[in-house]
Amino acid sequence: MKDEADVIVVGAGPGGSAAAYHLARHGLRVLLLEKTRFPREKVCGDGLTPRGVRQLVRMGVDTSEEAGWVHLKGLRVNGGGVRLELDWPELASFAGYGLARTRVDFDDLLARRAVEAGAILHTGVHVTGPVLDEGRAAGVTAMRGDEPVEFRAPLVIAADGVSGKLPLAMGLAKRDDRPLGVAVRRYYTSPVRADDHYMESWLDLHGAQDPKRLLPGYSWCWSVGDGRVNVGLGILNSSAAFGKTNYRALLTDWLTTTPAEWGMRDETNAEGPILGAALPMGFNRVPHYTRGLMLVGDSGGMVNPMNGEGIAYAMESGELAAEVAAGALARPAGPDREQALRAYPAEMSRRFGGYYRLGGVFVKLIGNPHIMRLATQHGLPHPTLMRFVLKLLANLTDPHDGDAMDRIINGLSKVAPSV
Repeated sequence: MKDEADVIVVGAGPGGSAAAYHLARHGLRVLLLEKTRFPREKVCGDGLTPRGVRQLVRMGVDTSEEAGWVHLKGLRVNGGGVRLELDWPELASFAGYGLARTRVDFDDLLARRAVEAGAILHTGVHVTGPVLDEGRAAGVTAMRGDEPVEFRAPLVIAADGVSGKLPLAMGLAKRDDRPLGVAVRRYYTSPVRADDHYMESWLDLHGAQDPKRLLPGYSWCWSVGDGRVNVGLGILNSSAAFGKTNYRALLTDWLTTTPAEWGMRDETNAEGPILGAALPMGFNRVPHYTRGLMLVGDSGGMVNPMNGEGIAYAMESGELAAEVAAGALARPAGPDREQALRAYPAEMSRRFGGYYRLGGVFVKLIGNPHIMRLATQHGLPHPTLMRFVLKLLANLTDPHDGDAMDRIINGLSKVAPSV
């Protein structure tokens, strides 16, 4: 079986569905290929900052509470014996709220938006590799059940997640000099926490087994809107404990120190097992375009090193890839089209390269427990400083008419070398 299109998008996660939606809106014939079938679960923190909200709005998604979303007012930070509540900054470029929703129907919702825009979705299709034409991607081979299928297009977008099997087949390996995180999460039924409208994070962790010992990593907890909360823990590869720790046991140890009324100390309120996933950060696979293949989202290592957020950047890269692709495919095949396609990695580097380089420095600093302890003890008691930190970590600034904090952050991102 053969099927032809203007663009093939591999993977119907947030990045792939965003790319397919915007491509279809540009009038292109788009095939969106997904190996699983919806609805399906995916390991994630299930939370979106205002940056992610903006991308949903750009896809025409109803983000109201009536549509099943939890609205999150801001971030509550715990560390060094201090608890600080910070609302999202008031900015012209972003909404003043974050969102939470489980990935069980989140990805399905985005894929349906792509289909409504005109994309053709094929689920249960496992892509096995690229179709090469003189070394250039000209489509993909796949299996639908036991049936081999082939899809052809002059441009392929890889949105196949952290494994990046398609870019690997094109010779694009991951870079080991970029930040990498590992996160585990579990759902709990918690009437006490399910009505909370803040994302909550703990920057210094202690367990019940040795309360005086500082545990590696950071943790989070927030409502997903159905009486449950998403509770998780993340560790970065700058930590000495990275790759040497039982992360699931670490999460359980920390949870035993949470208030008993939260209901997270035993299995009674737990729903499902503790599941984990890797967080590819800081552009750990480049270039983001080569020989007919564009990378978006986790496939291109686009998770923000500052806060572990991936969905917003997957969707933003998907929209940009679609915009560049539409312009390029309007040109004849050959050098002129290739020049247009190379604008995609250049623009990704311009938008996030310097900021991600700052993120790499940040990751190295907080991987040192002594620096982390000093930061929490001396930084958290100062709300003005922490509002600056919130803008920096969440990458929430106005580009032109922002305040002094925005200008400092934007200036630092511009002068930092691109990754």
